[in-house]
Amino acid sequence: MADLYAVDVSLNLAATVPDAVLSELRRHLGHEGIGDGLADESDDHPVWAARGPAGRIGGVLVGELIRTDLGWALTVRQEVHAETMTQVDALIEMLAFHSATEGVIGQIRFYEDEMPELLLNRSGELMKVSLSRLPETKL
Repeated sequence: MADLYAVDVSLNLAATVPDAVLSELRRHLGHEGIGDGLADESDDHPVWAARGPAGRIGGVLVGELIRTDLGWALTVRQEVHAETMTQVDALIEMLAFHSATEGVIGQIRFYEDEMPELLLNRSGELMKVSLSRLPETKL
């Protein structure tokens, strides 16, 4: 049994997002700061740098940050080990604070569970909402 989580995040960041936040996000996406030879105690593992087929959750692991006319668009789908979830939660909380997207900005699911926790942005504050088991219906 692996302690993995499926993490999906999709949101828009405001054009006013600070450069330090973008730099930290790019580092976690694997776009900068890796292998710079300047490791210190503040360096941690990039949590959204994996790409390619997912090992446990199915589908593909992605992480894209694109400049838009209004700011930045971010989409992430990753398998994250339980040991790094504190780091992931802090990163998502920082992004929610700078998000231009209100409401649902993603979901987190233990890979063996059927139901995820929704990630909501409420005026810059990250909220997690557990979904109760819904009745199954055939379509």
